[in-house]
Amino acid sequence: MKHTLYNQTIALAGLAQTVYLIQQIAKHGSANYPAIQSSVHSILKIDADSIEDIYNGLSQLTIGIQQLEKQLIGPPTMDGEQLSYAAMLVYLEKKLRQNPQLLDKIKSGIESISQNNETSGCEISREVITQLADLYQNTVSTLNPRIVINGEQIHLTDRENTDTIRALLLAGIRSAFLWRQCGGNRWKFVLFRKRILSTAIKLRKS
Repeated sequence: MKHTLYNQTIALAGLAQTVYLIQQIAKHGSANYPAIQSSVHSILKIDADSIEDIYNGLSQLTIGIQQLEKQLIGPPTMDGEQLSYAAMLVYLEKKLRQNPQLLDKIKSGIESISQNNETSGCEISREVITQLADLYQNTVSTLNPRIVINGEQIHLTDRENTDTIRALLLAGIRSAFLWRQCGGNRWKFVLFRKRILSTAIKLRKS
């Protein structure tokens, strides 16, 4: 992937979308279904011609672009809980890069899931989401610190919800990886915040 602010902004929108969806499921028991599909699709899209293709098209990142814009504007639209989740996913992505054995296990697991299920251009099934959730549980969840998701107990104890949240956490790590792959880092985020915001606004209006 090219090291461009455009690509970095899309990757950050992908991350913003996953943490928003996780928050919605944890607190309300459901979230935008097409957005969930797009985010989970990004895990399985290993080879892509463009970063937009990873998310099944830029139109599928509308929620993420909107959420990224709100976070970059700052108070009162900024959501501290979403920022905390995003920061943890970026941190876990960094820890994974420092653990090649675990990273290889994740890559092999994703490749196996993708090969054993017809996911290209199709709706991602509940079975695939469950497999991705199990992969997250057996890999990323072994790292410390673990992400603690806040929400209503009735939603957090529902198996479909927990599977979807874990799959989305894996999607968030995928977006964090893409962000770094496109040249993103902590200092660029701080120094180029206004430029990233400007790019997000242009993406929303396009």
